[in-house]
Amino acid sequence: MQYIWLIWSLILIAVWIAIYFSLGSKAEKKEMFIVSLWTSLLGLTEPLFVPAYWMPGSLFDLAVRTGFDIESLIFSFGIGGIAVVLYSLVFKAKDTKMSGMERHGSRHRFHLWTILSAPAILVLLLLTTSLNPIYSSIIAMIIGGFATWYCRPDLKTKMITSAFLFLALYFVYFLTLIAISPGYVEKVWNLKVISGILILGIPIEELLFALSFGFIWSSVYEHFTWRKLKRAL
Repeated sequence: MQYIWLIWSLILIAVWIAIYFSLGSKAEKKEMFIVSLWTSLLGLTEPLFVPAYWMPGSLFDLAVRTGFDIESLIFSFGIGGIAVVLYSLVFKAKDTKMSGMERHGSRHRFHLWTILSAPAILVLLLLTTSLNPIYSSIIAMIIGGFATWYCRPDLKTKMITSAFLFLALYFVYFLTLIAISPGYVEKVWNLKVISGILILGIPIEELLFALSFGFIWSSVYEHFTWRKLKRAL
């Protein structure tokens, strides 16, 4: 039980590696790696979720003693890069730089605000409501995703499709946890303070997290770097 979280995180890295070497260009590999590095920092938010949402065993028992753990950094690294490239991997889409005229479109005046919307909403919900942090995170990502959609409507197809692609992949990935450690979810997730709804043993909150994360995170690279998608010929 102590090392299940580590093993599960490493399974995700194996998936990450497989996808990385399946990408067709150095630019796509660079995008995946850079986004993964930045996303790994989200692992530092783990104290928000321990023990409010779950209490996993971890290396050196860090999660129990401090709220932080190494596994969260590994997990966040994996999901970040995967979410941002799934659409390009499946549909062979490429990106290109936006022109100066495109960057000065009327909606792009909200560029900075849309980037800041998700973390701002998360902080607001954490400070002003008694919602479990997982629900605050899901709401913040959904609203932040729609803010991105408003600012960058050209990315909406990628965002919607990626949300369901990542959900499907995460669903299968989560089943590996259930396979290697039956009963782990019931022992580690704080089911009494969340919905308690399980779908094939998976907490529905995990699936909502995957859907909302895939929705917002799939657009993060293009949004930050002023790039747009085009279909490969």
